[in-house]
Amino acid sequence: MQNETCNLSNCFLCRLCVPEWKEAIKNHKQTITVEKGREIFREGDEVKGIFFISEGSVKVYKKWTEDKELIVRFARTGDILGHRGIGGSDRYPIGASALESTKVCFISNDFFEASLKINHLLTYQLMHFYAMELQQAEKRMRDLAHSEVKGRIAQALLEISDLFGLNKDRYFAVPINRQDIASYAGTTYKTIFKFFKELTRNGIISTSGKNIRINQAGKLKRFIAGN
Repeated sequence: MQNETCNLSNCFLCRLCVPEWKEAIKNHKQTITVEKGREIFREGDEVKGIFFISEGSVKVYKKWTEDKELIVRFARTGDILGHRGIGGSDRYPIGASALESTKVCFISNDFFEASLKINHLLTYQLMHFYAMELQQAEKRMRDLAHSEVKGRIAQALLEISDLFGLNKDRYFAVPINRQDIASYAGTTYKTIFKFFKELTRNGIISTSGKNIRINQAGKLKRFIAGN
């Protein structure tokens, strides 16, 4: 990690604070570049503050078994990280690592709490963020328990496409490896490999290394519906 500068406009915190508070943010934040594959924080690390993504993409995960992880969500520019450690817990219950070179802004718990007291829009939007994340987490747990594995993989591909968007060749803008897709869909690499072969053979997706392109979103959605 290395310290960088921040334009005080991209992240969740800066967007939602009153203009007069930005000077305080500038004086209290630490902006850090995290290289691809490096951890921003680990599950079990002491909670010292909260992170905001100013540029890049991140996976947020929890240990499933000793050598496996379950990806809780993917995050992108403008999103918040480490908030699950706020509110009484002294250890992060999840970990986060960069999917590409990523810039994050870190602020301490004390300054974040002061920001919430001063900036009512920030507090309001954070409440909505927590509520939305809870709803998404409940839906994911239900899907993991009741949905067929092919449906979960299809849903994962569509969600990743919507979140990160596409490049000029219509591949996912952020390449996601097969193991991360397996960890997000709650399945194994072997299952992903076999299902991708089926999808590719039928022209539903195209792949080039880690790059993935959805050619027929409608047919992917049929797997989600169980057809």
